Amino acid sequence: MRYKVALKKTDEGFSVSCPGLPGCWSQGNTEQEALANIAEAIADYLSVSSELAETEDAEVREVEVAA
Repeated sequence: MRYKVALKKTDEGFSVSCPGLPGCWSQGNTEQEALANIAEAIADYLSVSSELAETEDAEVREVEVAA
């Protein structure tokens, strides 16, 4: 999957967030490091959200969305 991210240069390096996943953000000293870190943060975000969905009192389904 591909996600759009917002990358911003800061005094400390780079800040990066994924607008499609509220609260999913990271940072890095370089642009490459920030992008690698947000990729890991997105994977962790999706893993946790999947686990949380399975604990709710509902059936979990998946849908595919074409880009």
